[in-house]
Amino acid sequence: MRIKIFLPALFLLISGCAMSPGMKMSSGSVAPGVEIIPITPALIAEQTKTGFKDIPTELTAAGDNDKYEYRIGPRDILTITVWDHPELTIPAGQFRAADTEGHRVAEDGTIYYPYAGKVSVAGKTQAEVREILTEKLARQIANPQLDVKVVSFRSQKAYVVGEVATPGFQPITDVPLTVMDAVTRAGGVTPEGDMTHVTLSRDGTVHVINLLDIYQRGDLSRNILLRNGDVLNVANRNRRKVFVMGEVTTPSSLYIPRGRMSLSEAISDVGGINPGTSNPARIYVIRGTAEQPQVFQLNAKNPAALVLGDQFQLRPRDVVYVATAGVARWNRLIENLLPTASLLWDITNIDTNINYRNF
Repeated sequence: MRIKIFLPALFLLISGCAMSPGMKMSSGSVAPGVEIIPITPALIAEQTKTGFKDIPTELTAAGDNDKYEYRIGPRDILTITVWDHPELTIPAGQFRAADTEGHRVAEDGTIYYPYAGKVSVAGKTQAEVREILTEKLARQIANPQLDVKVVSFRSQKAYVVGEVATPGFQPITDVPLTVMDAVTRAGGVTPEGDMTHVTLSRDGTVHVINLLDIYQRGDLSRNILLRNGDVLNVANRNRRKVFVMGEVTTPSSLYIPRGRMSLSEAISDVGGINPGTSNPARIYVIRGTAEQPQVFQLNAKNPAALVLGDQFQLRPRDVVYVATAGVARWNRLIENLLPTASLLWDITNIDTNINYRNF
């Protein structure tokens, strides 16, 4: 009879269904070389300790604003005032440069000044240029008193691009220009910007700056002084996503806000774990690294784990996975099995009726 054929088929379907429903993750299923790391108070302490990276010394050395002095470059405009000698100072004077705004520094870094001739000023401070001119004019003028100022800063600039309100260049002047200053002058970071991932390109090297670290810690020594040719790029926040999957109310991807996002916050933002199908003891965070993925596990059955979950900070592109409870896998097996069993029963019943009629 055909019922003998359908019974083995039903057994095979049951065996197959027992393997398919409910994704499960355990230490035995992890790829070789990947260790499951329990989320503990010690791990939280280590994460907090390593959360702030030191700025390279070559950058912090440049950030000493107290010692900053602007150095003149080509295309800068200078004004030179010689007291008691208006013919060397008044714009209409015969010895005044053609550019009525002042003396323009040539591309070779020099200016021409009466009684001093051609003077190299590029790379020098205003005080240094004043000393040079004083020495040269002393040959023609008794005890010359003069002043040198840069009235137009044209030689040096830094660029602020990416997710800021007004991208563009900003001149380097006699007022120190820091990272925070540059971002503020550019209108601030847009809602699509990532304040934790601002890159500074300098001399072929790219440095990553976390503006939030500067704001939160108040360590202004990390507020790097910009130089000529620096490019400051505020990244888009699209890279700052985490993915919450498994037995949660609404699996989805989440943006990490301008602050930080903890494991508990991420789970809460998707509606929490499913109490009927989840296994609170197996909440995982899968984190990709340059060497190999890291897998962290939180046992939320322990009341103390609620505090740990709130302290464990997620990173961009982390995957949060809440495992399935054993009873949920069994329920899904039954749900998948019942339609198949009903179909087999209907077919068997039809076959029996046909055989009965033939009998």
